[in-house]
Amino acid sequence: MTNISRRGLLRTGAAAGVLAASGLPLRAQDAKRGGRLRMGLNGANTSDSWDSRTHSDIFMTSSAQGAVFDSLTQVSAEGSLVGELATDWEASSDAKTWTFNLRDGVTFHNGKPFNADDVIESLQLHVAEGSKSAAAPIVEGVEMKKTGDLQVQFTLPTGNADFPFLLSDYHLLIYPAGQIEEAIAKGIGTGLYRVQSFDPGVRFVGTRVDSHYKDGEAGWFDEIEIIAINDPSARMNALMTGQVDVINDIDFKTEPLMRQNPMIEVFEVTGNHQYTMPMLTDTAPFDDVNVRRAIKYGINREEMVQKILQGHGMVGNDHPIGPANQYYAEDLEQLAFDPDQAKYHLKQAGLDSINVELSAASTAFNGAIDAAQLAQASLGVAGINVSVIQEPADGYWSNVWLKKPWCLSYWSGRATEDWMFSSALEAGAPWNDTHWDNEQFQKWLIEARGELDSEKRAEIYRDMQKMLSEDGGYIVPMYANLTGAASTRLGHGEAIGNLFKADNNRLAERWWFTG
Repeated sequence: MTNISRRGLLRTGAAAGVLAASGLPLRAQDAKRGGRLRMGLNGANTSDSWDSRTHSDIFMTSSAQGAVFDSLTQVSAEGSLVGELATDWEASSDAKTWTFNLRDGVTFHNGKPFNADDVIESLQLHVAEGSKSAAAPIVEGVEMKKTGDLQVQFTLPTGNADFPFLLSDYHLLIYPAGQIEEAIAKGIGTGLYRVQSFDPGVRFVGTRVDSHYKDGEAGWFDEIEIIAINDPSARMNALMTGQVDVINDIDFKTEPLMRQNPMIEVFEVTGNHQYTMPMLTDTAPFDDVNVRRAIKYGINREEMVQKILQGHGMVGNDHPIGPANQYYAEDLEQLAFDPDQAKYHLKQAGLDSINVELSAASTAFNGAIDAAQLAQASLGVAGINVSVIQEPADGYWSNVWLKKPWCLSYWSGRATEDWMFSSALEAGAPWNDTHWDNEQFQKWLIEARGELDSEKRAEIYRDMQKMLSEDGGYIVPMYANLTGAASTRLGHGEAIGNLFKADNNRLAERWWFTG
């Protein structure tokens, strides 16, 4: 994905601006229909379900948004925003009121016709009492009004030039109104593939829906099978021995062996995917900014990129805005390994040394345990004594992340700055995994969201990135390229999406067998 320009996305002035959203990207001319795709993916858990509010990793996002369900919009492989269940949309001049026109002739897998009621009821799920959806900040406070069977009007609390992008979030799936509990239990959506079988944390099998609105543009396989293979070595072996056709997250240690196989293609794209080490900023000792600064200077980022990514990525700067974002502040001073500075900030905190625990598991990212041990070694030079706690992989996202004071994690990044900040750093957001609640930062977030002047917006976002880099609870030591490997029997378009893994979750609907 190249930098996404907002020019043309929102036209301001007396008249409402209409966004270009004519439909799905044109397919490659040699795409063919047929066959059963077998995908070996990580990120599976025995607690997985079709409830999109709980989705957090590639196994379920590829099964749900990438196969069984649809959203209102989607980000194409090339990085542009296109319509999915919405055909087009328009905004008021202040970007507070948005009107979406919906696709006609769409039906759910149980035969129910799709309409505006489905959109409203599905989105309201995320702000229902007791909901812990990571997408709650997107729809919270949004007034939703049905203005026709196939038209919905959204009135936002404040202007947001990025609102159509946010509706492509993989949590915001559309269920049939009045039947949502059944749809979650059985997996009933409007997507290209109907659920044939689903064993949580193990396997999903889907069959192609006939007479689908995406016919001729996507959905080339007759069947898809998504197999949970959390162990990287097992995934590599499954592809090498022909048990699966494609995998995500290749193991860099054995990458040369895979590249030598003429029947396998290794693919790699650069985006905003980041490996992180979030600290809970409201929990001792990480509630002391000087302790956080000491840890920042005690991390050897270059070493991690070399040893963990083996060159397949770049150094991070402790904020979640990546090199593929439009307002990425590449001119900020890069944090560097400096044990003396780390010791200085420890003393500012009134400490000569400190003992902390760092939780890690292989499911956090490939090489997570090794990364934790590298951090342990470099921080020890500065008197920061780290005990690495190796947690069980199954249940890591429910029992460790968001709960333990310091752990390893990852973020896919998001297509826009507001989407990323709202998901990970807005006060009270369910996935605010550093418990960040800085008053000035929150003011900037609201201000930038409604700012339609690109230069002013860039200044605000730069200030936000600088604050996080210096004082925030994130350690973002590295941006990792998105990697995978596939049988050479598979074909795909010229671009592979770099917003999320597996072609933006949509490999199953975008790829095909060449023969």
